[in-house]
Amino acid sequence: MGKKKSLSGSEKNTFVKSVLDVFRNNPYSSFNYKQVAARLGIQDRASKDLISLIIGQLFKTEELIMSKRGKYQVNLKSPAYAKEVKTSMAGTVDMKQTGKAYVIPEDKSEDVFIAATNTNHALHGDKVSVFLFPRRKGHKLEGEIAEIIKRNKKQFVGTIETSKNFAFLRPDNATMPVDIFIPNTKLNGAKNGQKVVVVITEWPAQSANPFGEVKEVLGKPGDNRVEMQSILAEIDFPLSFTPKAEKEASSFPDILPADEIRKRRDFRQVLTITIDPEDAKDFDDAISLRPLEKGHWEVGVHIADVSYYVRPGTAIDEEAVERGTSVYMVGRTIPMLPEHLSNGLCSLKQGEDRLCFSAVFEMDETAKIYSEWFGKTVINSNRRFAYEEVQKIIESGQGEYAQEITVFNNIALKLREERFKKGSFNFETQEVKFKLDEKGRPIDIFLREMKDANKLIEDFMLLANRKVAEFIGKKHENQTVKTFVYRVHDTPNAEKLETFTQFVERLGYKMKISSKKSLADSFNKLFNDIKGTGTETMIETIAVRTMSKAYYSTNNIGHYGLAFQFYTHFTSPIRRYPDLMVHRLLAAYMNNGPSVSKDVYEPMCEHASEMERRAVDAERMSVKYKQAEFMLDKIGQEFDARISGVSKWGIFAEITGTKCEGMIRLRDLEDDYYYLDEENYQIIGQRHGYRFKLGDKLKIRVKRIDLARKQMDYEWVP
Repeated sequence: MGKKKSLSGSEKNTFVKSVLDVFRNNPYSSFNYKQVAARLGIQDRASKDLISLIIGQLFKTEELIMSKRGKYQVNLKSPAYAKEVKTSMAGTVDMKQTGKAYVIPEDKSEDVFIAATNTNHALHGDKVSVFLFPRRKGHKLEGEIAEIIKRNKKQFVGTIETSKNFAFLRPDNATMPVDIFIPNTKLNGAKNGQKVVVVITEWPAQSANPFGEVKEVLGKPGDNRVEMQSILAEIDFPLSFTPKAEKEASSFPDILPADEIRKRRDFRQVLTITIDPEDAKDFDDAISLRPLEKGHWEVGVHIADVSYYVRPGTAIDEEAVERGTSVYMVGRTIPMLPEHLSNGLCSLKQGEDRLCFSAVFEMDETAKIYSEWFGKTVINSNRRFAYEEVQKIIESGQGEYAQEITVFNNIALKLREERFKKGSFNFETQEVKFKLDEKGRPIDIFLREMKDANKLIEDFMLLANRKVAEFIGKKHENQTVKTFVYRVHDTPNAEKLETFTQFVERLGYKMKISSKKSLADSFNKLFNDIKGTGTETMIETIAVRTMSKAYYSTNNIGHYGLAFQFYTHFTSPIRRYPDLMVHRLLAAYMNNGPSVSKDVYEPMCEHASEMERRAVDAERMSVKYKQAEFMLDKIGQEFDARISGVSKWGIFAEITGTKCEGMIRLRDLEDDYYYLDEENYQIIGQRHGYRFKLGDKLKIRVKRIDLARKQMDYEWVP
């Protein structure tokens, strides 16, 4: 039991107000004392006991009412609250296939259910205002969309279905609940069955369907290029570079100017290597090693100097700003920069002189740093390694540059160990990879894990990113910190964390959340304990959702997940625009340039964060598409699988070895009436009591593949 909390009168009044505000700010939601504590970010037992006591007193004074045992909500009829009843709110639409939706409030309070008849032409991702209905007993908070504040998108991808006088677009995206009506005069050459991009032109109030016009014909469904283009169009990503940008890029000569080389620190005689995936097309980072006195090492992290080629105000820069990032899809990369730069002059190819921006450290093998230097360099990579080659050298101690790679690995291990000691989270997920034929069709799927070779490079990139951020962001005596671009990561939402903790505890795992360090240790132990179990994918997915998302900002709040007070992205300017901004700012400030305006750079950070989210969505969609394509010729075949999720519609099962996830629909389970036991993550048969629980092994048969929607349906094989 915790010690009794002793508060002064004013402190108690403030505490009571904080508790009451939780209920008043969420008038249609019910909370127990633990949930109130979570929303207030309170974790100690004594304060939780005090909250329980306060709730009891507020219940006695009728400021709160009991909605069900142990749960309370604000009394909307109390005189103190009568003027504060919330009748509307703003949020983002989360549209479902059935046409119903949920609106996620801007303040992250309780989602609002919107019936299909009350969506009023709102679509997935739209910013809307909602009129709230009085809560019905036993129901979720409900409402009606009153106004569409901002459309998320007007451009949709799908398949054209034509008739004599008109056509419809059948959208690929499952969150688009209606087809788009297209007059024959607006087909612009599109033919029946083709994949196209359609723009919504109007949506009359009395019409069930929006009206649209074909903007671009992509081609025949099923063609690899067409399908990847479709995904890019779906996220509104530019499909090609402008001729002006291409011309600018190709104008740079292949030979580096001698006068530029003379301005830089020369690393061409220092051992330098790149380590990348086997199928990598661009190489934006290299590492170098040189022995110093006293057993110390000079470790260089060399990053392609994209800022030398891409100058503000040029057509290349305008394209890069708009894209924000490269997109890595299955079998295809859509670069942020034209190919002459991304795969040519800015790619640190073996045996070729290249311009770099470098972070150079004097270190010993315990990873202690004695000095650091940042500046413009010229390098020549001695050897291009693939991760698999370096892994063999690490494990065997044999091979080309084995001694140097061993030194790199020993320092990286120490950097990693120190990071975890300070509370860094060890998120490790398996990457789904494909072997494709000459037409881009998947002929095999395998899982790639992060091994020491991958982590070696990651640790040196983290070091460079952290030290660059510290160099600019740390406040020195009598100096004002200049505006900079940071990669930031906020603390997790307390309520989400409490929910996750309860979830894993029901599965038999213990979590300590009393401090940041104990939380990180608990997460890292959990990830280790669930490796190879049926619950691994589900727990990792929910854990990632529990955490806040990292983003770019000029306001440094630190990086919670990495346990870094200062962190930026410096190491990938070929494929991330924020890294290019960091290079420019770092160079300007090292030349005593004035601080830039936050008002200019913060919107650029927000745009880059949004484009990054879209790129991640595109990558996921391409993986789902290729998994569905791989399973096309396997209808009727049986596979071993594990239950990866449960819902009121069915059981999600993931095939062992390929992570191809499909649904076993409850309506297809004809031996019993099954219902969802949400609290225990299982589906239970009402008559026979058969249970399908998260993580259970089972055998499935492939029933149906919807390639356009990237969906797979399975049957349970008893």
